[in-house]
Amino acid sequence: MISEEQLDQYRIEGTVLRVVRDADIKNDVKGIVVAWDDTSVMIRKQNRRIVKLDRGYYYQPFTEERHDVMSGIDGAR
Repeated sequence: MISEEQLDQYRIEGTVLRVVRDADIKNDVKGIVVAWDDTSVMIRKQNRRIVKLDRGYYYQPFTEERHDVMSGIDGAR
């Protein structure tokens, strides 16, 4: 699960994130953090729509190479 500190840093810096939900790249979400609670994160996509995602997904800066969810590594950071 992604930490409060990491989410706050991404929000303050306006970092564009990739949220990897499963092995299919088409299911990734790209956007910025706008809010969160104990179990979910609100991401604003480029089209200005907001989606509510589980905190258990893998959150990474969009500029980094995509995380491989099939590698068996714990999904959250």
